[in-house]
Amino acid sequence: MSTPSLFGAARLGPYSLRNRAVMAPMTRSRAVEENTPNALMAEYYSQRAGAGLIVTEATSSCPDGTGYARIPGLWNDRQVAGWRQVTDAVHARGGRIFAQIVHTGRVGHPANLPPGGRLLAPSAVACEGTIWTDAEGDVPYPVPQAMTGAEVQAAIDGYVAAARNAIAAGFDGVELHGANGYLLEQFLSPETNHRDDAWGGTPERRQAFVVETARAVAAAIGGERVGIRLSPFGVNAGMHLYPDIDEAYRTLLPRLAETGIEYVHVVDHSAMGAPEVPGALKAALRAAWPRTFVLAGGFDRAEAEASLQAGAADLVAFGRAFLANPDLVERMRDGLPLNPPDFATFYTPGAKGYTDYPAASARTP
Repeated sequence: MSTPSLFGAARLGPYSLRNRAVMAPMTRSRAVEENTPNALMAEYYSQRAGAGLIVTEATSSCPDGTGYARIPGLWNDRQVAGWRQVTDAVHARGGRIFAQIVHTGRVGHPANLPPGGRLLAPSAVACEGTIWTDAEGDVPYPVPQAMTGAEVQAAIDGYVAAARNAIAAGFDGVELHGANGYLLEQFLSPETNHRDDAWGGTPERRQAFVVETARAVAAAIGGERVGIRLSPFGVNAGMHLYPDIDEAYRTLLPRLAETGIEYVHVVDHSAMGAPEVPGALKAALRAAWPRTFVLAGGFDRAEAEASLQAGAADLVAFGRAFLANPDLVERMRDGLPLNPPDFATFYTPGAKGYTDYPAASARTP
């Protein structure tokens, strides 16, 4: 059997990927009109279609889950039509693209929510710090409403509806956003889930929302078209480590495997200052997963190749490097220098710092 290469073809469920490099999901906040994707976003993603797989920015499943300014959604027909521009553009260049579906839970503010949106979470525990709103600037996170049992089920139904809308919009599949402190992870953590019903109180019940969401989405669109992103030891959006966090993820993966979803995407945020995910935990999660396993977290080409050759991952995801280099795969393959990312334009509206990063072929000789 040949040794896997970052630049060699791979399988992902029913799909053939041209290489093993994944464009990681990255919030870009360019859906400026009613959380609807647009032609500028289509240009951005199509520029990066050389990735083996693109995973979009976090895309809200419902009005309640739209905690940030200008993030896109997948809950209405206009958004489906907007995303169709994106998927058509990526497919025209031979790419594969999954929509990352999120409900932000407590991470948000009423000023960022569409009409009718409410700030809901597993429990009434506010996120620490402040959040940007276009209307009011930086403001403190408010205390969310604790979800009723009916609202928990409605949130699961929202993920399912968004997944169906993603397929209608031409996506090849969806990734559930179970990382970075958003609703799925809020249910997992005893720091943010104080419930004593079927959705909390014990480690197994805290996992139930994640498992049942994965099961329902897999039943709706086929597990071979579904993945999930997890960030054990992540501290984004006010998350904290807890005593049994290692064991929680070790027991979660076999339960997720039973749902039939295709891949798990584990991100280690230590390159951005979070605690490092222990190597033993990564290895245990890899061993527990029967299908495609994706790693992310500050990789360069050499580190990605080493992980693939060691069997630590089937695919490797790159974030900011793809943001600043639309032709990242070609640059890595040919040993070319990379454009540095412009941090000031990560979340600003418009083309600057979005679609104006040059490809290597555009450089002046």
